[in-house]
Amino acid sequence: MCGIVAYKGPKNCYPILIDGLHRLEYRGYDSAGIACLSDEKITITKRSGKVIQLEHGLKVNGKYENCNGSGIAHTRWATHGKPNQINAHPHKDDSGNIVLVHNGIIENYDPIKKFLKSKKIKFKSETDTEVLVQLIGYFFNKGKLNFEQSVRAALQRVDGAYGIVVLNKKEPDVMIAARKGSPLVLGIKDNEFFIGSDVSPIIKHTQQIIYLEDSQMAVMKSEEYKITSIDKDVSLPKKVEKIDFKIDDYDKGKFKYFMHKEIHEQIHTIRNTITGRAKKDRVYLNGLMEYWTQIKEADKIFITACGTSWHAGLIGKNLIERFAEVPVHVEYASEFRYNKTLVDNKSVVIAISQSGETADTLAAIKKANEYGAITVGVCNVAGSSVARETNCGIFTRCGHEVGVASTKAFTAQVSVLYLLALKLADSNDTINRSSMKAHLDFDDSINKIKSILKKENEIRKVALKYKNAKDFLYLGRGLNFPVALEGALKLKEISYIHAEGYPAAEMKHGPIALVDKDMPNLFIVPKDKTYDKIISNIEEIKSRKGKIIIVTDSRDKILKSLANDLILIPKTNHYMFCQLATIVLQLFAYYIAVGKKLNVDQPRNLAKSVTVE
Repeated sequence: MCGIVAYKGPKNCYPILIDGLHRLEYRGYDSAGIACLSDEKITITKRSGKVIQLEHGLKVNGKYENCNGSGIAHTRWATHGKPNQINAHPHKDDSGNIVLVHNGIIENYDPIKKFLKSKKIKFKSETDTEVLVQLIGYFFNKGKLNFEQSVRAALQRVDGAYGIVVLNKKEPDVMIAARKGSPLVLGIKDNEFFIGSDVSPIIKHTQQIIYLEDSQMAVMKSEEYKITSIDKDVSLPKKVEKIDFKIDDYDKGKFKYFMHKEIHEQIHTIRNTITGRAKKDRVYLNGLMEYWTQIKEADKIFITACGTSWHAGLIGKNLIERFAEVPVHVEYASEFRYNKTLVDNKSVVIAISQSGETADTLAAIKKANEYGAITVGVCNVAGSSVARETNCGIFTRCGHEVGVASTKAFTAQVSVLYLLALKLADSNDTINRSSMKAHLDFDDSINKIKSILKKENEIRKVALKYKNAKDFLYLGRGLNFPVALEGALKLKEISYIHAEGYPAAEMKHGPIALVDKDMPNLFIVPKDKTYDKIISNIEEIKSRKGKIIIVTDSRDKILKSLANDLILIPKTNHYMFCQLATIVLQLFAYYIAVGKKLNVDQPRNLAKSVTVE
């Protein structure tokens, strides 16, 4: 994986493809490449490193060379083979006729590679992708199948996940795209075709798009196209949709980094997620209504997700159990799919994914569907695989998130789960009308995000004091234990400082052995029923000379006396406190990373949308 963009039409494809690759940089990558098919000749340019280096390689005297015809381009996040120029995409077959870009993993690449080598086919890279293009070439060069048939024959023989775009100089008017497990989007405009691994490289050119579904191929020939099946040559309906993403979602505006912009956008994104779904003392989640009877009568609720979304799931568990009094089990999607499960047709499985394309989460949904559970998707992308594969769902409405380290998507997910918990409580008669009304009074709490952002310089000063730390502990209780996990993850992701989140009381069951005068310990301390206990936990660290950073809504003098640094946030209910504390921790991690002069939006080794297992 990581990013695909392709163009077929009358224009010079190089500027279109390079612009598309720049818009896909947020996904994370280690090399980039581009192939141009023009005048029955394929020209491939590849570079390890950033897209800008590839861009320079395509220009002469500051101007792009000409490529009128078709082009495919790719940013690679290494899975098979080192991140270098040889392993970068695109890859071509041994004959040089066929060229391909690929997201995903070909799981049975090894036996196919051995077979192809037995046919005297030579390989140049270490990648599983080259195996696929060589297999397509093997079928095509035998002379019995045309290009489309050769692609179909090859795909029927590979296992794993893929999103591919393929060109063939022997059939230069044809471009083929196909997907299984890894997303691809087709954009259509008059006599032009655009392909992307998401809509970001397409949106400036057209709003008319088709989300390819699993086991589908798009075959573009001249100015016409068809949607067909990988399994057999049969035409399928063309489900053209109009997307309404805004171009400014992909622009940093006055901010240096997308992550910083997206932290600030939470003033609006939390409100956007809630608007129209909460009025006075009622919650309206229209996306669930067709299945609401089964949802509210479910014996068990499971939440499955990965990374940041898993942390949101832990908060969702706490909220649903508190308000609705229904037991909830939260499990990593990568474990859910393989573990023995108690899911059945009386269960609800809530799958959370920012992109809607997370491979492990999609596999968990598939398993839940097979067991007859009601599946509920919580994601940010309409038309995504999660949205299509679940029975029903709730969109987070936070706009396109570019920064690899999730910020606004997390708080939007927590907001959705808060609403879901309250709606379940209402249906189960475990909450009265006055309490419901109080919990749905979000305006004041959301406005308090502004006061957090006004403290940004104060948070920056505290953060910079700790930019050279080697290790961190993040500690919280109850709802704020997942906040501690998320805060630690943010720091790890963008600053490369080792950080761990723990329930504050668990610190003395092992992690306290790490504490010394150089170890910063960040405590999340709301003035709630956990307050006195967490003070004791702070004392335990203090007595061992650990550095104490406290994020709190309490003005108690005891906290000031214990803290090396204290960040005060405005008073709110303790359910919204976790949202405000999260934003503080996002800014804290951001300023540490900026202080270390790191690329905040594209942290090393990470990809935004993890479409392989």
